[in-house]
Parts: sequence; C-alpha cells; structure tokens
Amino acid sequence: MAKPYDSDVSSDLHLANARLVLPDQVLTGAVMIEQGVITRISEGDHVPAGAMDCAGDLVAPGLVELHTDNVERHIEPRPEVDWPHLPALIAHDAELASTGITTVFDAMRVGSIHQGKGRYIDYARKLADELLAARAAGMFKISHFLHLRAEICSETLLDELAAFAPEDRVGIVSLMDHTPGQRQFRDLTALKTYVAKKRGMNDAEFSEHVENLLTLQERFGAKHQAGAVQEAGRLGAVLASHDDTTAAHVATSASHGVGFAEFPTTVEAAEACRAHDIAVMMGAPNLIRGGSHSGNVAAQNLARADLLDIVSSDYVPSALLLAAFRLAEIWDDLPRAIATVTRNPAKAARLRDRGALQVGLRGDVLRVRRLGQTPLLAGVWSQGKRVG
Repeated sequence: MAKPYDSDVSSDLHLANARLVLPDQVLTGAVMIEQGVITRISEGDHVPAGAMDCAGDLVAPGLVELHTDNVERHIEPRPEVDWPHLPALIAHDAELASTGITTVFDAMRVGSIHQGKGRYIDYARKLADELLAARAAGMFKISHFLHLRAEICSETLLDELAAFAPEDRVGIVSLMDHTPGQRQFRDLTALKTYVAKKRGMNDAEFSEHVENLLTLQERFGAKHQAGAVQEAGRLGAVLASHDDTTAAHVATSASHGVGFAEFPTTVEAAEACRAHDIAVMMGAPNLIRGGSHSGNVAAQNLARADLLDIVSSDYVPSALLLAAFRLAEIWDDLPRAIATVTRNPAKAARLRDRGALQVGLRGDVLRVRRLGQTPLLAGVWSQGKRVG
C-alpha cells in the first residue's frame, strides 16, 4: 500500500509573480522547488509556462511551531475521554497543515500524579511510539518532532524520561514548574479558574490539589529539575525554560544551558533572558488577545520593548500566522515578524534545513493573501507537496 504522504518523493513546484518574504526584504519574484528543496529564487513578475501565477500574493516560509498542546486536545477532547490515538494524531496533523504550520514539536507531558481528582496519568511514551510509527509510515502531511514537557511537580518524572532514548530524536525538553503561587500561577484565582473548569473541582478539591502540588514540589522539585536537565543532555535535546518570572529564575535557566525561554511572565524575566542571550518565546493567543489569560505580561509589550524573538501557537494553531501579521503591524517590518514563526524557532530548535526562503533549504512554503489585516492561506506546501 502506498504511503498517504510519501516524504521521500515530491513533485516540482514553481510559484511566480509573488511577493516573496525573504529574510531581509519583500520583493516580487518567483521561487522554484525541486525534489522538496528550494533550488532557485528570482526577481520579477514574469510567469513562465508551467508556473503558478500567485497574482501578487505573499509567499513565505512554512511556519515552525515549538510548543503546541494541540495533540493533547485531540487525544483527550474532554476530561477523562481517551480518544483513539492514531485518528487523533492524523486529525491534529491535518489541522496544523491547514493553518500553515509545516514543522511541529508536539508537546507531551512527562511526569504524572496518580492520586486525587487532579491526577495526571502517564501517556507520553505510548503516544510517542504511535507518533513515531505514523511518521515512519508516511501518514503525516507535515514534519513532526517530539517535545517533552517535564513536570517538576509530579511523582514519576525521572522514570518517564528514562523511557526515552536518543534514537527517539527528542527535539526539546522544557522544564515545567507549576507549583501554585509562583511563575504562571502566582495568582491562585487564575489557577482555580483554569483547574476547576478543566477538572470540575469544588473548593475543597481545589485546596487539596494545591496542597498536593506544594508537597510534591518540596519532595521532588530540586531532584526533578536537576534530573530533567541531565536527561535533556542524554537525549541530545534543546533545553527550554517555562514561565520564568524573576531574574533569579533566568539566571538558574542560564546555568542549566537553556536555549530559549517559553512564556516568561514579566518584563524583568524577558530583560534577563536578553542579557543571558536566551531567546524569548511568547504565545500567539496572548498577542492576539492583547494580554495573558493568567494575568502575566502582555506579548505586545515585550514586542514593543524589543524583547520578543519567537511566537508559539500554544493552544490555538490558527493563531500563529495571525500573530505574525499582528507583529508586522507593531514593528512595521514583515520579514522580521515572519522570522518569529519561521527562521527564529527553527534556529532555536537547531533545525538548519528550514525556516526561510533560501536556496538549499526545504521547500516548505505558504501562499498568503490578505482580507484587510487578516491573512488568508491560499496554499500550503511541505517539501513542495501541497498539504493545505
């Protein structure tokens, strides 16, 4: 049986009369993709025979997503509902392709809590096996990598990390400390709203959940953090911090060798990241909504302060392209804005073969037109094959 999306074979693609979003400029021209790789970029509005006339639409690199919880939403569409994983993965893949994401690091939680209503059961190893098998079978439209979210406040983190090996090609390990009263959930009201709605907890159950997390942090926090850093090195993964709030948090992240910071919660933390040469990533929903749902720093404020390098779709895949165009308005610089969702995340994840319209890189490209200030996708190609 033929693979649905054979990653080894691609037809040639020639997009002409397009406004090409290059790393440092936008110019009218054409891009040629042969056998999945960009082989030529030329200037001018000529449309050769056999080329697709883009009629002045923008052509940009495919989007690179480093941290999306979207796969978890598909495998557990409601609390305690375990959806069949392969159909969930295929639906997740198709959804991302439809939004212009051509490379994704699928975030999977490692570190479980087996007691109480706030329990989280281990699932990452099994899901990773299924994802890797589907990838090897050519079932996906786009390029998938693993991102392990290491939950410090858990019972089983190190055991779950030990189940992964270098041959799994884990791309990212991020350090998650969701201890109540600090980092993302300094405001316990925001935590209560989030958990109560997701898990249906009453006041007494929420209080018990908070106490359990505090106990787990006291018992395992230091050991799990040190162990997760060591495991990231063993796996050859990029290490990321999560929800750094203070300069001290960032100094600790820098000492661990963190490559990029996911969603710092304050200007202080973002400024410290810049001082330590740690790339700053913020969420697209934060940027689109004008603020954080947890009451933390607004992404647009970091953008205006020149403290934003990477954008992640987080929990809304379609927000990623929209966020780039919102940044283009803030900065009046479309190439710089597009880089936050293409070249910069690719660099942070050590992917040197994609992220820009450049000869020799992967033929992952988007055709985009605008309806007012809203970008509309007119085509998505992964290695020259149309996937959306």
